Amino acid sequence: MNRTKILLFATLRDRAGGKKFIELEVPDGMTVQGLKDRIGEVFPDLKDSMRSVLVAVDREYAMDELVLQSGMEIAMFPPVSGG
Repeated sequence: MNRTKILLFATLRDRAGGKKFIELEVPDGMTVQGLKDRIGEVFPDLKDSMRSVLVAVDREYAMDELVLQSGMEIAMFPPVSGG
């Protein structure tokens, strides 16, 4: 397992009590979806947000099936809209 920092932006940061990031033990082979599920368990205030959050891994948007590896940069954003 690796202690991983997950960067939070916008309303996710607000729901996490103003924290710019959270840290979580992430086992080798966990997918992005698995990470979102785990965050919802460990951080209940973020659980609802995990259904629609956008995840970037190493500065590129990632699909739920992506397998995470040690040392990856992970960031989460709420969905955005506008024109």
